[in-house]
Amino acid sequence: MSFDTTWLRCPNCVEPLHEVGPLVIGCATGHRFDVSKYGTVTLLPPKAPRTTGDDREMLTARSSLLDSSVYAPISESVVDATFRWQPEPGRQRMSPRIADFGCGTGYYTAAVARAHPAADVLVTDRSPVAARMAVRAVEGATGVVLDIWRPLPLRDGVVDIALNIFAPRNPSEYARVIREAGILVVVVPRENHLEELQQRGDMLSIPEGKELQVATALGQVGFDALDRTGLEYEALVDAAQRRLLTAMGPTAHHAREGESDRLDESVGAMSVTVSVEVLTFERRRPA
Repeated sequence: MSFDTTWLRCPNCVEPLHEVGPLVIGCATGHRFDVSKYGTVTLLPPKAPRTTGDDREMLTARSSLLDSSVYAPISESVVDATFRWQPEPGRQRMSPRIADFGCGTGYYTAAVARAHPAADVLVTDRSPVAARMAVRAVEGATGVVLDIWRPLPLRDGVVDIALNIFAPRNPSEYARVIREAGILVVVVPRENHLEELQQRGDMLSIPEGKELQVATALGQVGFDALDRTGLEYEALVDAAQRRLLTAMGPTAHHAREGESDRLDESVGAMSVTVSVEVLTFERRRPA
């Protein structure tokens, strides 16, 4: 089992974490954390909210939908964006250290890892199920269950390439853990993403201008925009795939509560609009 503690610091006292025994990591202060048999560790700060992130049902739906290649162009665009990173002159290690914040099933992480085969990879999510799925998807990855809204249990400046795909963000902590000249690739949906399903009441609406809000928040903490790629295409999906699109994201919670469960499976294949922004930022270099 591969588990790389060089990424990690203690969520309690922020001291570096090291292996202290079989499947146990800890800090000099004495805090200890068990590495699960799945190759993941839970590093939550004291009094962290008892949220669990996406559940198995949502993640299973997401895995099935992603396996159908509906979002393959997004994955390809993310991989292309990661090549904006270049090792600094004189650096001994030429391969990047890649972290995915909100890794989900590991679909996008795995694609990026294949493009950078010598990279060290960290997958993180609030969902223990997601962290386990991502570790299985990316051979040799280190998996951490964490709270993205709190100080991250990562050491300063340990990430070269960070991914944030359809996931929450913590800009100030990203600025701390991504080293200078490192890059952050963010994917956010446009307001017309899956608009056909929004209009039918099968999906929640998406607020306008999300990409500008992301760029502003990241700019305030030390990220410069490198690239902005608008990706829009039509995907033909059948009733089963539409059900997966509904079940894999935030809409699923509302559907279970009876607020939106009107998907008409009698309708055959239909075309839906996939519309996202792939944003690439560089951690600002010193003046």
